[in-house]
Amino acid sequence: MIDRAWATGLLSQQIWCWGQDVKRPEGNWLLEIGFERTTPPEHRKECSSVYTLAINDRTRITLRGFGIYIGDDLRGGMFIGRYGFTPKYSSKSRLDCPPWSTNDLPDFQFPDAQQRDPTAMLLLDLLDWIRQYELDVVKRLGIDYRRNTLIQWNNGKRPFMPAEQMASSWRELTIAIAANPDAWISLNADQPISAGNRAEE
Repeated sequence: MIDRAWATGLLSQQIWCWGQDVKRPEGNWLLEIGFERTTPPEHRKECSSVYTLAINDRTRITLRGFGIYIGDDLRGGMFIGRYGFTPKYSSKSRLDCPPWSTNDLPDFQFPDAQQRDPTAMLLLDLLDWIRQYELDVVKRLGIDYRRNTLIQWNNGKRPFMPAEQMASSWRELTIAIAANPDAWISLNADQPISAGNRAEE
C-alpha cells in the first residue's frame, strides 16, 4: 500500500543510499555525477558536508541526512524531511546558507491554497529526479552495487525496498501523488511534523 508511512520508509532508505554512495570505495559517486560538496566551517565541524546539484538552469537539489531541499527559480522552494514525508514550502528558491542543520533552512510552512500547486510540482520533480538517479546507478554501477549498498540497511527492523524495485517504487509514488496531491500536501498547520527534527543517522 502506497501511503505516507511507505513513502517515509522509501525516502529514509534512499538517504541511506546517498550516504553510502558518498563513501563508495572507488570514489564519491555524488561528486562524480556533478554534485558540489560544501564542507562545514570550523565552528560547525560536528556537521557533515552539504551536497548540491543544479539539475537545470533554474533548479537545484540539496541532499542532507535529515531531508532534501529543492529550489526552483519560478516556483520557490520545498523541503521534505527524512521522517514523516510531509512537504513544506518556502517562497525562497535559493538557500541563504548551506543547511548544516534544520535551523539553517528558510522558514518553511505548510502550503496554503495558492502554494499547493507549486509545492506539488516541486515534489513531483524531485521524485522523478530520484527515480532517474537510481536508474543511472544501476545502469552505470550495476545492480550488485546497489544490492551491496543495502546489506547493512536491511537489518530486519526498518522498512526495506529491494534494489531491483527502488526506481520503480519512486515511479509508483510519483503516480500516486500526481493522482491525488491533496492527500500528500497537507494544508493543516496543526499536523505533527517529524521531518528534520531528529539527528542524522
